[in-house]
Amino acid sequence: MMPENEQRKVPVTVLTGFLGSGKTTLLNRILTENHGKRIAVIENEFGEIGIDDALVVQSDEEIFEMNNGCICCTVRGDLIRILGNLMRRRDRFDYILVETTGLADPAPVAQTFFVDDEVHELLELDGIVTVIDSKHVLLHLDSSPECKEQIAFADVILLNKTDLVSTEELDRLEEKIRAMNAMAKIFRSKDAAVDMDNILNVKGFDLDRALAVKPTFLEPEYPFEWVGQYELDDTCKLELQDGPDPSMNMLLMEYQGSKPCEAILKGMAEQAMRQFSHEKTKLKPGESLSRIDHVYELNLNTPGTMTFNFAVKKGIYAVFTQHRPEEFQMAIKTNSGEQALKPQAEHGFEAGHSHDNEVSSVGIECDGDINHIKFNEWLGCLLREKGADIFRMKGIVSVAGEDQRFVFQGVHMLFDGRPDRPWLDEKRINQVIFIGRNLNRNELVEGFQKCLVKEPHLSRK
Repeated sequence: MMPENEQRKVPVTVLTGFLGSGKTTLLNRILTENHGKRIAVIENEFGEIGIDDALVVQSDEEIFEMNNGCICCTVRGDLIRILGNLMRRRDRFDYILVETTGLADPAPVAQTFFVDDEVHELLELDGIVTVIDSKHVLLHLDSSPECKEQIAFADVILLNKTDLVSTEELDRLEEKIRAMNAMAKIFRSKDAAVDMDNILNVKGFDLDRALAVKPTFLEPEYPFEWVGQYELDDTCKLELQDGPDPSMNMLLMEYQGSKPCEAILKGMAEQAMRQFSHEKTKLKPGESLSRIDHVYELNLNTPGTMTFNFAVKKGIYAVFTQHRPEEFQMAIKTNSGEQALKPQAEHGFEAGHSHDNEVSSVGIECDGDINHIKFNEWLGCLLREKGADIFRMKGIVSVAGEDQRFVFQGVHMLFDGRPDRPWLDEKRINQVIFIGRNLNRNELVEGFQKCLVKEPHLSRK
């Protein structure tokens, strides 16, 4: 018999799949099916404007949305924090569903339920469900490590959009997927129609298999690459040079030991990771880092040497940096001398997960109405010319002369749109997101602007 504390664990399903595979459609089915479960949903998307929550049907379930890129090392702290908040309302749900971005490696999400003691005690990973776009998946399988990881880690695979391919193509695709993951249960679907018993409460996640797929599965990833121990006060300053990124996140924490020790610095990483999930304060050169246990985003767009000040009381601090110090020729100095201080102890972390640098998102948000004829012509031309590079597009727009919102979604050259609910007592705001490779931001923004009946100020995200 299962121990009593195990019986009380809340089951969690992780829903993943590449951009445009049909995750939101499946999520809508889960939220509206009569399965007798009260489900809390955590959504996450890669993009600059969060609109997935607007495309999900209204339901009684709790929905939390995270919009910081991907569920991976950089937001594991966010996930832990949201799960903790959910558990304070444990009486309102009996199941949790985590929907990841289409560009996420599911391993760090699954890892959360094993490497964090509090999460492991209260929640149980029931399974990873991967939704696959049967028509377009082969376009990404060889070039996207995330797409491969989503298949390799899956306990259940849903071959979706089967109406867009032949039976022979489906058979070949299933054979290829089984070669990548022979253990997963595979189901075929149109419009993500699947028996809920095949995806919820499947008790499918196997830690040993996860370790076989990724031997480093239980080794946590962090949103920082280095930590150093320094004695600081308000006479110290930080100097940085141009580096690989236009900004760098930095966190100061009081050192938790009595003498320099790399092991103590390493042991502070989990606490630092949670701090990195909180809201950051942006600093420009010349401004001061004045708070401990708080993450600063340092703006590094100024040519030459960029100097920031420390406004902290004298003490021993652990300085966590998003990137390696040598990438920005980082130096901490005192006002009394030009000699850089050496860290009393330091520790380096493996670089965490990152997206393909060529993959980006362009978000457009503005008021005003669109001319539907111009909008259709623009989208048609865009998809013919750039469809191969547009992994995903979706939006909510205000059409001139119409009382209802118009919602649309697209994957490569495929496009689907429909009238939605009426605009209520709310401002009619257009929200459009494009996700893909080699996107030209200016062209997309200007193209959309030409579809407007009037041309108000656009918010470029």
